[in-house]
Amino acid sequence: MVDVKPIIAKNITALRQNHKMTQIELAEKLNYSDKAVSKWERGESVPDIGVLKAIADMFGVTVDYLLQEEHAEQNPEERVPVVSKRAPVVITLLSVLLVWMMATLAFVIITMVNPHLQMRWMPFMCAMPVTGVVWLVFNSIWFNQRRNYLIISLLMWACIGMLVIMLFINDIFVWQWLILAVLGQAGIIMWAHFRPSK
Repeated sequence: MVDVKPIIAKNITALRQNHKMTQIELAEKLNYSDKAVSKWERGESVPDIGVLKAIADMFGVTVDYLLQEEHAEQNPEERVPVVSKRAPVVITLLSVLLVWMMATLAFVIITMVNPHLQMRWMPFMCAMPVTGVVWLVFNSIWFNQRRNYLIISLLMWACIGMLVIMLFINDIFVWQWLILAVLGQAGIIMWAHFRPSK
């Protein structure tokens, strides 16, 4: 019976190096520790089938490819397309741009309907938290998930800031909201520092 550990180890190492990725970067994308990736590449352990599938999808190969010792040369037409490294950034920026285009459209319509309305700029205030949500979603999918705590903090402060400004314009200043924001920030910091690691 063939020992697949060294075969999988060699294939993961080769794919990672061909994509100019460090063990730490691969570990972050898979939400594992770099020590786990190091063990896989040394053939000391094998990732479970779900992780093998994630690795195969990430590098544009099949799970069978990871289990094969020899790989036949593929014709360019047969190759599985690999998504450009810039595609996630472009998609994220286009999504954020779409949020602000919708806010601008809402502002223009409100201004045309009632140009004297004091709160007609509110679509821009609402676009800030929506931008935070869009950024958080795409960061969770494609980018460094450790940055999620920063994004959640900015999202919380954008929501509290929007609320305080709305109340301030109506001559109501509720300073308790700022205390709530500080407590929320403390909770986010504790969550970031005491999360369980894999």
